[in-house]
Amino acid sequence: MIPDPIGAAVRWLGSGGLVAYPTETVWGLAAAADSELAIERLRAWKQRPDAAPVAILVDGVEDALALGCELGLAARRLASAHWPGPLTLVVACQRHFAAGVARADGAIGLRCASHPLAGALSRRARREGVGPITATSLNRHGEPPARTRDDAARLCEGADAPRLLAVEGAEAGGDAASTVVDATGLRTLVLRWGAVPRDEIEPLLSGEVRP
Repeated sequence: MIPDPIGAAVRWLGSGGLVAYPTETVWGLAAAADSELAIERLRAWKQRPDAAPVAILVDGVEDALALGCELGLAARRLASAHWPGPLTLVVACQRHFAAGVARADGAIGLRCASHPLAGALSRRARREGVGPITATSLNRHGEPPARTRDDAARLCEGADAPRLLAVEGAEAGGDAASTVVDATGLRTLVLRWGAVPRDEIEPLLSGEVRP
């Protein structure tokens, strides 16, 4: 095995490469969110529609604020209850990323994973000037995300494929993908129900949840 797999992964990300890494739900796909080349490669590999934004990894609320993101009351309640964990929050953000990361209105999806390897990769990338990194799922557009290491390994075959994080025995949680909540407007909108169920979201929002 590689002596410093996290460091090797970060160096690959710094060169514009893609890295598959485990989260507490499904396998994720990392690219340097500030790199036009890396995001172009990510979108090409995933065959992702041009209009679909890409979430990034953060370490928590303070990290998100340091990036220029704006978390209102609803977003802070959700983050307090479910970060780190399988919740993606879409919030307004003043920071600019590579084209195709943020939504057309500048909003960005934030994921704070509880998996130790996801967190370690994110922190190391930021510390070495490569991050923030993306938190999109490891799959081609329209196909199910990789839930197991074997699934991920199959997707990491080929010259242009992502590199699998080389940590022996690393595995994702295999749960449903994260729940995605848009907290940019006056009313909170659930874009996708996932690992965090409705009965754990609704009580935090005082009847604001849609749909």
